Amino acid sequence: MAKKKKGKQVRANFRKQQNTRVRKRDFTREFEEDADGVNDQRSGERVSGKGHLTRKRTISGVDAETAASGFEVELEVDDLTCVRGRVLRVHGLNSFVSDATGTIWQCTVRGILKSLSTDLQHVVVAGDYVTVQKGDDDKTNQGVIVRVEPRRNQISRTSRKRQQIIVSNVDLAMIVASAKEPGLKPNLIDRFIVSAEQSNIVPVVIINKADLVEAADLQPAIGVWCQLGYRVILTSTVTGQGIDELRRIVHGRDCVVTGQSGVGKSSILNAIEPGLQLKVSSVSSENQKGRHTTTTAQLIPLSVTTKDAGAENDPLFDETEQLYRKGHLVDTPGIRQMQLWDVIPEEVAGYFRDIRPFINECRFPNCSHTHEDDCAIKWAVADGKIDARRYESYCSIRYGDEL
Repeated sequence: MAKKKKGKQVRANFRKQQNTRVRKRDFTREFEEDADGVNDQRSGERVSGKGHLTRKRTISGVDAETAASGFEVELEVDDLTCVRGRVLRVHGLNSFVSDATGTIWQCTVRGILKSLSTDLQHVVVAGDYVTVQKGDDDKTNQGVIVRVEPRRNQISRTSRKRQQIIVSNVDLAMIVASAKEPGLKPNLIDRFIVSAEQSNIVPVVIINKADLVEAADLQPAIGVWCQLGYRVILTSTVTGQGIDELRRIVHGRDCVVTGQSGVGKSSILNAIEPGLQLKVSSVSSENQKGRHTTTTAQLIPLSVTTKDAGAENDPLFDETEQLYRKGHLVDTPGIRQMQLWDVIPEEVAGYFRDIRPFINECRFPNCSHTHEDDCAIKWAVADGKIDARRYESYCSIRYGDEL
């Protein structure tokens, strides 16, 4: 019988478990309670952290420190008993994974994955490519996620000092805002744009509810983004404005729809994909804030559509079959605050397309572009080369002001 090949042994960090200390430190209290018992202390008590309470363990896998999966290692798995798929959504302890055949697997997460020391708030998120260990009964379609593949990119934010990944492995970020009810928040949109730029995801700004205001009132904000090369689309689910254009750009791509609550993200998805029937709700009349209707990120497969106007120049359109290649839309919960993850203050200016060209012209190499003399960026703002509102967004992100 052939001997099974053993995987590479790797040392990995684990989270601190809810266990007692390896070495007791309350000898004074014990002495006061039982002076005679002090002499009975175990002579072999460990001083180091080794043993069953250690936070380092040796496991089978390969180093993955340079990968974007968020884990130090990629665990070794048995390919014969596993299937690979993509996470559609996560509900509590259960993750729903679709494999190559379209079968949906209801999965839990392997305990060792949850125990590895990471900055992640959630180990598995919608959009992840994972390896699933099939259960004993194939009829139930239940399994265990035993490995999370390295993430190509992700949209994430800081939540309780940890990294909250909203979605992973997407091609395009549809940043949805509303012209009214709730009002437009350009600074919040800029934060989403910076997050997309950080992960090399193409951002598209969508101004929904365009039927509630005059188009001329939106031009000052829209013009700035358009001049920087960002695509801006005015939409209305009431009149149908902009919906056909959205259908053209999303098909064949994996697109995340993100933005604050109440801007109409689910309504736009219902308009793009007829028959979807996602739950929607109105904005609060008291504070003009949206209600959290969508509670978890969900990967939605797109139907294949036939050719429509403007498709002939789209590289994702298959001229032979006269069809678009299939893609996904990702519906996400509304976000009222967007505190960026893994962006140090000195890096912020580099993610602003309009500020970046002036960075090297400042007198001081470590210029913060806020209070220093001979700052080229401040001069550019004064001369109108950089929009003043965009500069305000830069200052807000650099100093961590929450919106």
